[in-house]
Parts: sequence; structure tokens; C-alpha cells
Amino acid sequence: MKTLAFTNVRMVLDDGIVHGSLQLDEHGTIRHLDDDPTPRPGTENGEGDWLLPGLVDVHTDNLERQVQPRTNVRWPSRSAFLAHDIQCAGAGITTVADALCVGDAGFETQRIQTLRDAVVDLGALSEQGMLRSDHVLHLRCELPTPNMRELFEAVLEQAPVHMISLMDHTPGVGQHANLQKFREGRRGDGYDAAQLDQMIVESQQRRETYSEGNRAYILDRLRGSGLQIASHDDRSAAEIRRNARDGLRIAEFPVTQEAAQEAHAHNMATVLGAPNVVRGESHSGNVVVRDLVAAGLVDVLASDYVPNALLEAAFFLTRSGLVDLPTAVAMVSLTPARMLGLMDRGALRVGLRGDLLRVRELDGFPLLRAVWKAGERIA
Repeated sequence: MKTLAFTNVRMVLDDGIVHGSLQLDEHGTIRHLDDDPTPRPGTENGEGDWLLPGLVDVHTDNLERQVQPRTNVRWPSRSAFLAHDIQCAGAGITTVADALCVGDAGFETQRIQTLRDAVVDLGALSEQGMLRSDHVLHLRCELPTPNMRELFEAVLEQAPVHMISLMDHTPGVGQHANLQKFREGRRGDGYDAAQLDQMIVESQQRRETYSEGNRAYILDRLRGSGLQIASHDDRSAAEIRRNARDGLRIAEFPVTQEAAQEAHAHNMATVLGAPNVVRGESHSGNVVVRDLVAAGLVDVLASDYVPNALLEAAFFLTRSGLVDLPTAVAMVSLTPARMLGLMDRGALRVGLRGDLLRVRELDGFPLLRAVWKAGERIA
């Protein structure tokens, strides 16, 4: 059932906060907003709660976590997708780009099956109207893999792809530059030292064989397509400069301040992890995102591996005085929507889709009370 009018809400707009009312039309589009908060019959009385635009997530690995909740456990694909969808909607994410690996870097072989299943599930569940949030795909192209091109072409023809990232998870580079930390993490997955050493050598050999060719293929294949291409886990200014020369406009999860600064110097938008903001540190020992926000080097926050981190991070940044609430909310709504090429959502503006969150604060912590997509309540 659609909710068409809200009163007594503190609306977070692009350029400020207005205590007032908002109306939708019968299609769930924002028709009117004003600064009169007076509760009226037939409206949703917000009781002074925040009203935010629905969150837009450009990168989440959460589907993979539902498919493999434990190292040696694989959950039924359709069930995992529905659980993932419920978690996203329940976290206020009304549009989600499911980030799926195209190719296997040698340490998580089941990701290829996850990709194939997800494409089928997304099509079937969307066609039947069974998903609460809107789902598109973000293809994480693992460059040092022999089957990346075949997988990429198959998915591109079948699914709504809105973003591409060029990834290299080879041990010894990017996010995994610290080999000791990488080994420690993988031993927790059941590998012994000898197995890890052999797998690392094989992974590095694949990088030498496939990475450059696959990179050139993607750049040539998508030239002129309009699809957003992002780099991933950039560590140095030199990496950023190369990506900028190749036409990449997004730096996703730069792992050093040097890389983030160089990205902004080349007008590349930056995407950083919201869990890093909430925790105050990187899970893999890289740059602290709060420091990048303070330096004005963050454009978009992504949930990465914790859906509820998006809303929490936005309020944390405001509570900490690093940015104001409209700026923080734009990092998780308007700017990521535009990054995905979605022009009909992401802000509380007349004419945009009525994706809305009702949020109440408790000691500065955001409590999500309700979620609407195009006026329909989904959580």
C-alpha cells in the first residue's frame, strides 16, 4: 500500500534540512514538499523523525556472504538472494549494485558459480516482482584469470550491468600488498603454510600471464558504452595516473591517502567503505576512511560487506563533525545514484521517485523505522 503524504518530518535535502511535509503522487513520485510540519489527517505523522532519500549502494559483497555463510557451507542460491534482498531493504538500501566476481583469483573458486546463479536468480525474482529493493549488477572483473572474458560476455548479455571494476586480488599487490597479513587471514580458511605458498606463486604467475591482456580487452570492449569503469584498491599515485590516462573516472577503495589525493587531482570520483568508517579502521590494514573524509577525499560510501553500515556511517560522520548531514547523506544516496547512471532517484526533490527512509536518533545512533520505495513500504 502506498503512503502518499508525510508531515512533521525533518527532511534532509541536498542543501539543507527542512522541518515540514512531503507529498507523493499516485505513482510514488515526489510531487510537493514545504516547510509546514503541521500533522494533518490522512498523512504519516513523522513525529519529528528524519526523512531521508533511500540509500543507493554501488558495491556490496553481501550476496556472496549469504551464499557462503561459512567457509565450507554453500547455501541454496535463490534463498540466499532473497535473504540478501531483505537485509538490504531492512538497512534502508532501496537500490543496490550487487558486486559479483567475474573470474577466480585462485582462493575462492565458488565465486564463479555464485555469479552464474545470481544472474539467473535476479532475472527470475525481478520478473516475478519478488524483490523489495531494486537490484543491478556491479561486475568485479578479476584481471589475472583465464576465464574472465568468457564470463564477462555471458553476464553482459543477460543482466542489468551498471558498473564495472578492474580488480587484481593477487597476493602481494593492492589490498593484499602485505603478504604476512594475507597469509594470516587465509590460514583461518584452513590452508597450511605450504599450500598457501604454492597458491601465492600460482596466483602471481597468472597475473603475469593474463592481467594486461584482460585489462586491454575490457577497456576496448566498453569504449563508448557509457558504462562506468572503476579501478580498485589503488595504492600509488602512479596507478591512479595510469587509470586516468585510460579513461577511468572512479577510484574504488584506494588503499592509501596518496592514491585518494591523486584520484581527486585527476577528477576521479572516490568510493570508500562504510564499514571502515564505522569501525575506525580497515579490516586489511589500509587507510582509515575517516581521515580521507576529513581531507575532503571521499565522494561515495559503499556498504562493502555490511549493509547497515551505510546509514550508520552517514550519521557517524555527522556526529563526529566531519561533514554536515546533507553532505553525508549525499554520499550514500544522490552521488552513488548518479554514479550508477540512475537519474530518477537519490534525493528528496520534486519529480524524483519517492524512495524514503524514516529515521530516529537514539544517543546519536540512527534507528531505521520504515523504508518506502516509490511510495510502497518495503521494510
